[in-house]
Order: sequence, then C-alpha cells, then structure tokens
Amino acid sequence: MYKDNFRLGLVLGFIAPILAMFIYYFIVFRNLATIGEFIHIILVQRTLLTAIVSVSLVANAAIFTLYINRRKDRTAKGIFIATCIYGIASLLWKFVF
Repeated sequence: MYKDNFRLGLVLGFIAPILAMFIYYFIVFRNLATIGEFIHIILVQRTLLTAIVSVSLVANAAIFTLYINRRKDRTAKGIFIATCIYGIASLLWKFVF
C-alpha cells in the first residue's frame, strides 16, 4: 500500500473491478442466478455489461484517489492505465462483438 510502483498500480487496477463485480453479484444477483449464469448474462446482455463495468470501475476511482492523495503517482498511473484498458475493452465488446 505504501509502494509507488507502476506494476502494483496495474495489478490493483485489474483486480479491484473484478472484486467490485463479485460484490455487486452478491448484493444484487445472489438470489437470482449462480455465478456462472451471472457471467453468462453479463456477456450476452450488452446493456448490463456497460452498467456493471461502470459500477466496477468505481472501485478503481476509489483506489486511484487514495494513491493520488498519498502522492504515489506511479501507482496511480498504473491504476489509470488499467481503468482505460477496462473501459476500452468494455466498449469494444459492446459495439464490435
């Protein structure tokens, strides 16, 4: 948490949205679908994909803000790059595939 490392930022930036997605699953979908069905629904329902990715990326915004406030700029840069990759991948999945 106290390191200022670009790779650490990338790892945090890729893991936080996945954890947020699972938290979203347990709050909203736990009684409606299994985890496998939930992932299948996300991949099939493009509007739901965008909504869940948006909610998941809020986790990145939170840790990005934490690292910016602690002046760990390299780590924050890694988190930002991971956020951009998630966003672009989500848009590509929604509009291209």
